[in-house]
Amino acid sequence: MKRNRHDKIIEIIAKNVVETQEQLACLLKQAGYDVTQATVSRDIRQMKLTKQVTEDGRQKYVYTTADSDVMQDKYVSVLKAGYLSMDTAQNLIVVRTVSGMAMALATAIDALDFPQVLGCIAGDDTIMVALKTNEDAVEVMEHMQKMIKES
Repeated sequence: MKRNRHDKIIEIIAKNVVETQEQLACLLKQAGYDVTQATVSRDIRQMKLTKQVTEDGRQKYVYTTADSDVMQDKYVSVLKAGYLSMDTAQNLIVVRTVSGMAMALATAIDALDFPQVLGCIAGDDTIMVALKTNEDAVEVMEHMQKMIKES
């Protein structure tokens, strides 16, 4: 069932400009898949879907089978595009983003696969990144800041 749903997701995002998880869930339901937003969120992470800016400035989900170096660059470019600021609060990193970009940046942070990162929670313009220790939070924040500043 999951494989069929993933195939359908690829088909849907190839034919439509899908900007949000909610929109994707709605299109999947219209196609006969009984999904929740949590299932769609998990599918997006598992499939490593990324967001791409369209010609009119909107963002849409895309699926790619590019190699890991290419994908690493894409995730860093997503960070650069939406990042405003970040700070630590003990073992958390709080990331401020451009409005509407938090989910895309959280997905990029997850995909960058920092071993110290336990997970991300994203709102509209803020991400809470949970790390194992306070020291890990400082280390990962410094690493992300370096990635964002590099050209």
